[in-house]
Amino acid sequence: MGVLLDRSKFYFERAKQLYLEKATTIAGDNGSIKKLLHKANERIQNFKSHPRVKHAIEPIMIFKRMIYAHKSGAHKLSMKTLGLLVLGILYFVTPLDIIPDFLPVIGFADDISVVIAIYKTLKMEIEVFLAWENSQKGSI
Repeated sequence: MGVLLDRSKFYFERAKQLYLEKATTIAGDNGSIKKLLHKANERIQNFKSHPRVKHAIEPIMIFKRMIYAHKSGAHKLSMKTLGLLVLGILYFVTPLDIIPDFLPVIGFADDISVVIAIYKTLKMEIEVFLAWENSQKGSI
């Protein structure tokens, strides 16, 4: 378990080095976010049957809902949280990352690791969002 956690931290730190600046720029531009979320939808459709990617899809779906809620003004996020959510989705949709996705089986290991590391980093914010989201369903 320790090796897996170390690997996730490595991939997460490397992803931040490679993409955090770009993710921050995207987070500040509604058009760029819209394009990124569209790419995420396409990628999810293309790979949703891939068993290794299925583990990353649910957190990405939560990330997307959090971004949509933030952009609509319904549930505000800090810029740090928004930037990390965008980073996770950006890393997931970018074909050129630490381990190229075209490599069988291991190609998605870094994508999944980065998404899971961001999920764990933002666990409290995600729990608050999910509770808020559930409360909204009851008020509709």
